[in-house]
Amino acid sequence: MSTGAGSTGDPVPILMYHAVARAPARAVYGLSVAPDAFGEQLELLADRGFTPVTTRQLAEAWRSRGAVPLPRRPVLITFDDGYEGVHRHALPALEKHGFTATLFASTGWLRGPYETPGALGTMLDWDQVRELTAAGLEIGGHSHTHPQLDQLPVERLRYEVRRCREILADELGRAPVSFAYPYGYSTRRVRQEVREAGFGQSLAVGNALADRGQGPYALRRVTVRRRTGIEEFARLVEGRAIGPTFAMDRVLTKGYALVRGVRRAARPCAPGG
Repeated sequence: MSTGAGSTGDPVPILMYHAVARAPARAVYGLSVAPDAFGEQLELLADRGFTPVTTRQLAEAWRSRGAVPLPRRPVLITFDDGYEGVHRHALPALEKHGFTATLFASTGWLRGPYETPGALGTMLDWDQVRELTAAGLEIGGHSHTHPQLDQLPVERLRYEVRRCREILADELGRAPVSFAYPYGYSTRRVRQEVREAGFGQSLAVGNALADRGQGPYALRRVTVRRRTGIEEFARLVEGRAIGPTFAMDRVLTKGYALVRGVRRAARPCAPGG
């Protein structure tokens, strides 16, 4: 599977990170990466000629059907939630290579005036988020309090999506255009709410390469974990056969989605839901 030409028809690896930390909180340990490992992964991307782009750039290229070209060997580097290590550890490594990335922020988890309980680790504050923006990173939405959006009644779903976008626009002076579903879960109703809120594209998980045929509101990403070794990482970004770790992730993701659908069907419908 080719990822080399930058053609709008080629699949693109979208890498999903969470915390970058030497000693992360236990709740996010498995989904964290060590700073040294992150640096090694960026070195590999640079050595193999990958060019990181933002979610906005990928969406513009795919919507234009080639009128807005992608660079050679595009890759998206994304971070979910808003952990402080993205500023402390990831940003210097990105700047070393001139790389960009997209941070999907849960606005109620960030330190500051909108903070709510529930964050799983040490989070960014708003000054740090603004510094990430000034460094060229895209900031997207990840809901306000990081709930399972597909389990919410419609009014709470609408609040989570729109409050997140409103806060980001107020704090950063620019409304976000991209969104990532907490836990990767979405339904048609969730995707519709994200679209109607004004987001132009959104990302799931899926543990597969992204392609234009997935549609702008269901782009797949591949999870980078603490246990992801550099050889497995290389196979991942090159689009070669995904190993047992990712294959199992894909099975579990699909299986849990079925279970969640059954649970939703079994619950009484909430007003408007």
